[in-house]
Amino acid sequence: MSKLLEKIKSPSDVRNLTDSEKELLCSEIRDVIINTISVNGGHLASNLGVVELTVALLSVFDIPKDTIIWDVGHQIYTHKILTGRYGKFEGIRTKGGLTGFPSRDESDCDPFTSGHSSTSISAALGVTSADHINGEDAHTVAVIGDGSLTGGLAFEGLNNAGRLKKNLIVILNDNKMAISKNVGSMARYLGYMRTRPGYLKAKVGVERVFDKVPLVGKPIASLIRYCKNILKKTIYGPNIFEDMGFAYYGPFDGHNLAKLTETLSNAKEINKPVLLHVRTIKGKGYNYAESEPNVFHGVGGFNAVSGKVEPSGENFSSVFGDTVCELAEKDKRICCITAAMASGTGLVQFASKYKNRFFDVGIAEGHAVTFAAGLARKGLVPYFAVYSTFLQRAYDNLLHDVALQKLKVVICIDRAGVVGEDGRTHHGLYDAAFLRTIPETTVFSPCYYDELRDVLKKTAEEDFGLVCIRYPRGKETPPPTDFVFSGDDWQLYGDAKAPVAIVTYGRVFAEAVEALRELRYSGIDAKIIKLNKITPVSDAAVAEAMNSRAVFFFEEGMKQGGVSEGMAALMADRRYRGIVNINAVDNAFIPHGTMKQLLSDLKLDREGIVSTITENLLSLRKD
Repeated sequence: MSKLLEKIKSPSDVRNLTDSEKELLCSEIRDVIINTISVNGGHLASNLGVVELTVALLSVFDIPKDTIIWDVGHQIYTHKILTGRYGKFEGIRTKGGLTGFPSRDESDCDPFTSGHSSTSISAALGVTSADHINGEDAHTVAVIGDGSLTGGLAFEGLNNAGRLKKNLIVILNDNKMAISKNVGSMARYLGYMRTRPGYLKAKVGVERVFDKVPLVGKPIASLIRYCKNILKKTIYGPNIFEDMGFAYYGPFDGHNLAKLTETLSNAKEINKPVLLHVRTIKGKGYNYAESEPNVFHGVGGFNAVSGKVEPSGENFSSVFGDTVCELAEKDKRICCITAAMASGTGLVQFASKYKNRFFDVGIAEGHAVTFAAGLARKGLVPYFAVYSTFLQRAYDNLLHDVALQKLKVVICIDRAGVVGEDGRTHHGLYDAAFLRTIPETTVFSPCYYDELRDVLKKTAEEDFGLVCIRYPRGKETPPPTDFVFSGDDWQLYGDAKAPVAIVTYGRVFAEAVEALRELRYSGIDAKIIKLNKITPVSDAAVAEAMNSRAVFFFEEGMKQGGVSEGMAALMADRRYRGIVNINAVDNAFIPHGTMKQLLSDLKLDREGIVSTITENLLSLRKD
């Protein structure tokens, strides 16, 4: 029983606790998080690392009057528990329950919905600037970490915020990790700052000396400040954050609750931007997560007592990783790029076998694409593996730096379609539509593992410009025994003479195959036009659809600008006179739930396909 947690109804209740009660509260929170995520899955290690930091923040700041913006947002579980949502926490990431990320729809204590990295500083600067314009006396805090400082947007925010003439607090939650281990110059720089002996002691000593010097007149004050800065840099060297205009303090122990509370209280009184460097341990308080933070970053259900995580087995990500390793063994031009997602995208094996051809660029998807363009310019064949939701951040780079220059870059789009419990910020429902707007781009969408292997081989051997391969999260549905992948841009499954055509692609084809059998039992003769290449759509596939009396599109993506709308437009241009029905995501953000639940809600599973076709044809017969 979590005795203290039962009493916490709002952040003000946290502020009223004694120091010893707050320490006990942290222990209770960790137990709740571990036990809940062992059942529901979620982001475990990152949340365990910020328990004390969250309690300290809520002890010092008056939210929702004050604003706390969590970067990425996957470390917000403690915040949710302590802001009136403890009673709902056991349902986190389940359909109808709490989201796993900050959500303005859930609570006014979540001021900014987020799920992508490096946005917090820009958003916090906007909030504090608006408060100033509106005459509101409030504080704003951005908490950034888990590798988010490798993202360029974070530095755009720092660059702009450093000129601010009022208080803005940026907390760098330095846990040495993103999802995988942090990489790059910033990671090395932070490591250097963490390990410099006497850094903080020297800094505090110098500042205390100068703070005691009386300032008489503006010229003397300016001279003293100048000398102070020179001496500080002489003693403990330059600091990138102070050079950008921030008052830098740290590193501090992110699990020392009393010290954190004191430091945050002091930071509120500084009339300029402040950066607090806080060191935390990812997975703190749970030995299994501390020893393997990458495994427990985002985890499915696991045994809370033994720490045993069920192996995921073969899935689309692992098939991609295995296949690209096989291709790279034969073709020395092939290299792979990840944006801090080596494990999530199946590239751990490649990173080990081909170190000089593997590049982890940090959380910087736009840079990854342009970097790939540079590799391609010199004759290499780069494969950039990225989640669909994060590829959105690189649209300009795809268009301007790859497609426009006709450079061969292979974008391997993992987690295409609905992704399940991570919800609105992570669904891969937009790539098929926005890639259609980029000229001279080829997009494949395999349904089965063998198709993915075949397409990867094709992209290695044949000439392309920008080429994308999109595949879903998780495992394949076993293909029917009478289906053989042709390797063509499209193929027909079923009786070519059937009057009803189902047009689809990706994993929905597997659902359509099951639906086709059920429709036959109901007396509806249908066929499936399977699009293996979804951009551009084959003229022959359009011609096949034109031979049908009714065409039903089922697309696990956006309707507006999607593949179905595009193909239907081509049919209209050819004066198609039959029935057209498009079933896709219609101008909506899809909530979280299991993938099975969401496909059912969208009517993209077997039952949905059958009911959509049956009901529409029945309605037409009545008319």
